[in-house]
Amino acid sequence: MNKNTLQIFQIDAFTSEIFKGNPACVMPLDNWLPDEMLLKIAKENNVSETAFFIKKDDHFYLRWFTPEIEMDLCGHATLATAYCLKKHMNFNKDLVKFDSMSGELIVKFDGDYMQMDFPHRKPTKSDLPQNIMDSLSIKPKEILKSRDYVLVYENEDQIKDIQINKELFDKKNIDPGGVVITSISDKADFVSRYFVPQCSFFEDPVTGSTHCSLVPYWSEKLNKSKLKCIQLSERGGEMICEDLGDRVLINGKAVTYSEGYVYLKY
Repeated sequence: MNKNTLQIFQIDAFTSEIFKGNPACVMPLDNWLPDEMLLKIAKENNVSETAFFIKKDDHFYLRWFTPEIEMDLCGHATLATAYCLKKHMNFNKDLVKFDSMSGELIVKFDGDYMQMDFPHRKPTKSDLPQNIMDSLSIKPKEILKSRDYVLVYENEDQIKDIQINKELFDKKNIDPGGVVITSISDKADFVSRYFVPQCSFFEDPVTGSTHCSLVPYWSEKLNKSKLKCIQLSERGGEMICEDLGDRVLINGKAVTYSEGYVYLKY
């Protein structure tokens, strides 16, 4: 395989069935391509995130790109990358270490499940930009923020029924993060949805990184450390999470949708 031919895997994360969960493209590299090229590839792939990784000694460097920007943290594409290593690249250890913009990330393998060890990002009380507030058909009862705005609602029906005016929901006040809406649930401990106005996909199907903030919040509210979480997107997805106080554990499955090659001329 020449240097202009790259492997590519498309993997559905936080699910065991194709066409569900959150799709990510995963691409191993020998060396970093120019950022402009990585962004062009991510745009061509046209999924919410493309993960690029390079092997270095006993660990891997990992980066995530949406079709528009590089992200500082992405859960589902990290899960997809770990799955890709185990399923397709003969990685035979019990855990994999990634270096990233958010520090060291560890994924442990446990049967069909993978457990991600992610940063603890407890949100704090915040004001919401007026244009974002005006865009919401149902107003939240509580507003918090870490990387993302976290809007807390009374019940699951409000999370399902909310309508958002995209013209008012402007990206200028929430770049590079987004807005996650959440409530307590009868079917799980809590539910959520996640909206990212600066990305091609306005609503993200299943989002690991938002749970770095959601889990600390709901763990304190519900007085329990281990939580079942459901994301109420059209594709849907679920995970089991645990609050360790200074880290968040996120457990999920993944499945391969496709594998192939990318041919570059530059």
